[in-house]
Amino acid sequence: MNVREFAEKTGMKVLTGDKGLDKELAGAYVCDLLSWVMSHANKNNAWITVHTHLNVVAVALLTEVACVIIPEGIHVEEPTVNKAMEEGIAILSSDKSAYEICCLAHEFKV
Repeated sequence: MNVREFAEKTGMKVLTGDKGLDKELAGAYVCDLLSWVMSHANKNNAWITVHTHLNVVAVALLTEVACVIIPEGIHVEEPTVNKAMEEGIAILSSDKSAYEICCLAHEFKV
């Protein structure tokens, strides 16, 4: 399943237009400690985090995650969205908790 299909099936809002939506998903990773994400997230994971600053885009590029998912309706700063679009990183937003998003990822066999 790719990022676009997952977003559609789960009702997530895509904040970055069409950028990065065709990337295939291979698992999900939840963590808010950026250094830990850099050493533990896998390529093509959906990364779930409450962080919304520019460093999220840098970590997403470094780890080659398929997308970044921001839970609980947290507002994402405009510079972060713009940089993600520039770099081809999809950022999704959901009103669901990180736990609920993980359950959906499991349900859809991400």
